[in-house]
Amino acid sequence: MNLIWKFNAALVAIFAVGFIIAGIAAWAALQHNAREEVLQHARLMMEAASSTRNYTQHQVQPLLETQLKYKFLPQSVPAFAATEQFNDMRKKYPEYGYKEATLNPTNPRDHATDWEVDVVNGFRQNPTRTESSGERDTPEGRSLFLARPIKIVDPACLVCHSTPDVAPRTMIETYGSNNGFGWKVNDVIGAQVVSVPTAIPVQRASYTFKVFLASLAGVFLFTIAMLNALLYFVVIRRVKRLSKLADEVSLGNLEAGDFRSRSHDEIGVLSDALNRMKASMVQAIKMLES
Repeated sequence: MNLIWKFNAALVAIFAVGFIIAGIAAWAALQHNAREEVLQHARLMMEAASSTRNYTQHQVQPLLETQLKYKFLPQSVPAFAATEQFNDMRKKYPEYGYKEATLNPTNPRDHATDWEVDVVNGFRQNPTRTESSGERDTPEGRSLFLARPIKIVDPACLVCHSTPDVAPRTMIETYGSNNGFGWKVNDVIGAQVVSVPTAIPVQRASYTFKVFLASLAGVFLFTIAMLNALLYFVVIRRVKRLSKLADEVSLGNLEAGDFRSRSHDEIGVLSDALNRMKASMVQAIKMLES
């Protein structure tokens, strides 16, 4: 095998190992960044929902206290307000979701599904946990969910959720007396759950990954082309000339020319050594002939 082919084989082997390592590292980093991007979107949605809850509780509820004595207005309930806000957004972005998944809700639409029950129970079993996330398949595609516990910290909430006999009459008339009661202070009764699609960030990550690999391959091809040109003109061509002259001298043609080199690198040193060897051979032959 020629020197240049050995050189290229070594380069290809080194590149293949580096390409695989770089690819694995880049893919892991891009997937991690995509997940973090989705989580950031989910946290922004969660904060928006919490802001809606706080606004409803402190700004809307006080204005409706008198009317609530005669008619129950779900718009005064923080959970209802946050859910309605996101339901309106889902008309344009149906793949996004928000739900106040509750184990024993007053409003049946807030009842936790099987997987949401597992999330809520996770918070109940780990009271110090403040956030939970994961991925799941939905009819709209792969989705990441972010959940935070709904914990009863304000005793005022128990006016509507302790026992039916102390709950507002208008609320009982609207939702009945079977659900949404028995809550206690410091109980985790549910979880705020935000769902965000992962398709777009993952697609961007995949596109970036492909561009990175293509760029890396392009850089390698350019590098190996330049190295091959450099190897040929700096090493291979000069070695071939020295090899041809040495072959002619070995066949007895002492007039084949000198091993000349204007450089002072290793090949230049070799050329000088061959010239001295040739001169010694010529001198020895002349001595023998005389």
